[in-house]
Amino acid sequence: MPGKTLLLFLLLLIWQSTYAQINEGNAVHVVNYYQLEPYLQKSNDTIYLVNFWATWCAPCIKELPAIKSVEQKYADKKFKVLLVSLDFPKELTSRLEPFIKSENITSDVFLLDDPNQNSWINKVDANWSGEIPFTLIYGKKFRESYFQTFTFDELDSIINLKLNLP
Repeated sequence: MPGKTLLLFLLLLIWQSTYAQINEGNAVHVVNYYQLEPYLQKSNDTIYLVNFWATWCAPCIKELPAIKSVEQKYADKKFKVLLVSLDFPKELTSRLEPFIKSENITSDVFLLDDPNQNSWINKVDANWSGEIPFTLIYGKKFRESYFQTFTFDELDSIINLKLNLP
């Protein structure tokens, strides 16, 4: 009997490990602003697109396919997309995670659980009032903020230019 228990335990561990790897792409990282801040200030040779959004924001949802398409187009370049959700933390498992899975979002997703918006909005961008969608595109030598809903062509043009592609 102890051998069967051990075997069952080992099978459970293998299943857990496999399940975690399968769902790793859909993981949402719950962070406060100070945990998010390093992702907003990287100084390497990668171009970052950081999009602040929420599942309850219609313009945000409208632009997500454009962001996903640009991410796919430049997957082999030094380009990275970070999605920062401003959804309500209590809706992480009931709304945000199911949305990420249903939309097959593979970008890094952060749920910003920091209710003191007045302290961090200006740290992200001094001109940002907090409306979403809000997109920050930055690299080692530039930092640009956008207060709009993007189309694929608009994003593609910006990223292509920033990556200095022909």
